[in-house]
Amino acid sequence: MVIMTRIITVASGKGGVGKTTLVSNLATALASLKKSVIAVDGNLTTANLGIHLGIPLYPVTLHDVLNGDARLNDAMYYHPAGFTVLPADISLRKLRLANSHELVDIFYKLVGGCDFILVDSAAGLGKEALAAVEASDELITITNPELPALTDALKLSNLANRFGTHNLGVVVNRVRNTKHEFSLPAVEEFLELPILGKIPEDHEVSKAISRKQPVVMHNPKAAASQHIMSIAAKLIGEEYTPRTPLTTKLFGWLK
Repeated sequence: MVIMTRIITVASGKGGVGKTTLVSNLATALASLKKSVIAVDGNLTTANLGIHLGIPLYPVTLHDVLNGDARLNDAMYYHPAGFTVLPADISLRKLRLANSHELVDIFYKLVGGCDFILVDSAAGLGKEALAAVEASDELITITNPELPALTDALKLSNLANRFGTHNLGVVVNRVRNTKHEFSLPAVEEFLELPILGKIPEDHEVSKAISRKQPVVMHNPKAAASQHIMSIAAKLIGEEYTPRTPLTTKLFGWLK
């Protein structure tokens, strides 16, 4: 039976807003919802996905496949969280850029073998990041609720429209609920995109990254994990209500 595969790139317009964290955790969350997922590191110059997942030094990577030195299956690895990883190389000796045609060829070979291909794009709005957006069918925009990140996310959205890549919506990451932040309705109005979900500022995310695990796997009850599960459920048309951790409730009452 041929599976209808969705190819979704996660991009931001700027670095440091949480693309790789979202990709690794969405892959984990979708796998826990019984979906087959391949997470692809589309950041060929500053690869981070493998580092986040605890295996930075893969023997064969996407670079080797693009260079014609290895077969695609040789560069795919199973992660204990239940999904497959197609990592990029972190070494300078294999440093290279990929164009959208090369990535389309890779994605075409993967289509039909999984439910989702999640692509961690390069940071910024350079050729490498845009190649991943152009090669994908759908886009998830991730941003922080601050003006610089939102401005770059708006540029990304406009470029995705030019490529014909369907922008599913925006994930607002590291929400602290402070007065200077853009509210979710304000983000939605600014970007003219639906809100797929928000991820609150959560120290458990930093702990998980230091232990080289997705936070959804490290601490499923954490606030960030619960909201990521909600986003994953929305992607497959299911309902998932994030549960508020007891410590967060207690802190709220104290405030």
